[in-house]
Amino acid sequence: MQQPYELTEARATAGAARVLVVDDDPTVAEIVAGYLERAGYLVDHADDGPTALTRAAAHWPDLVVLDLMLPGMDGLEVCRRLRGHAAVPVIMLTARGDEDDRILGLEVGADDYVTKPFSPRELVLRVESVLRRSRPASADRSFSRAGLTLDPGARRATKDGAELALTLREFDLLAFFLRNPGRAFSREDLMRAVWGWDFGDLSTVTVHVRRLRAKVEDDPARPRLIQTVWGVGYRFEPSGHAGQAGQSSQGGPDGSEGAA
Repeated sequence: MQQPYELTEARATAGAARVLVVDDDPTVAEIVAGYLERAGYLVDHADDGPTALTRAAAHWPDLVVLDLMLPGMDGLEVCRRLRGHAAVPVIMLTARGDEDDRILGLEVGADDYVTKPFSPRELVLRVESVLRRSRPASADRSFSRAGLTLDPGARRATKDGAELALTLREFDLLAFFLRNPGRAFSREDLMRAVWGWDFGDLSTVTVHVRRLRAKVEDDPARPRLIQTVWGVGYRFEPSGHAGQAGQSSQGGPDGSEGAA
């Protein structure tokens, strides 16, 4: 039976975050695990989907690094099943250059993705960024706008009293919008503020806005809260009044490509 990488009692009691690495390439898995362990993380490994789900059930991870292309059960299905059990941050690995594959990963709830070949140091930085944002912000109080209430400490969001099932990035994106009502932000602005990156594939922002609209808008096809501002990006409008900027959810915020 495949054994996990070494999980020492000393590191476990020190409160190290647990990362589950799911990749069927033993060389990639070993390199990723080595870098994460040197960064202080407690690392477990699975080389296929069913094993990953078993490992996660036995020791629920703080974050999953998940390869898209796995034998038998692909990474998309693993991500769906993990998210069906409980919220867990997921960074998707993909060897494909096709943008559609990256978007599919984001659509099923991945918080970030890295395209192979990648720098292990970059992956560690992304893991640190995602985990940092997933930690409860106990000093922040709950706040409400337009029927939406966010509790940053509990990382809990509700709409008209009903709890919303948000991923890590969706929660952070909604929190940013609620904290900055009436202001238009470009996708580059949102990438920096919510993802913490000065560079990256802006379709990540587009997909997350679309997913967030599906959960907070009464009619996601005609969004009134998260409006598209043509030539700029997006704006949160707590009044819910659709002006010229928010008449349609089709077309890119910069007028160049399809948007959320």
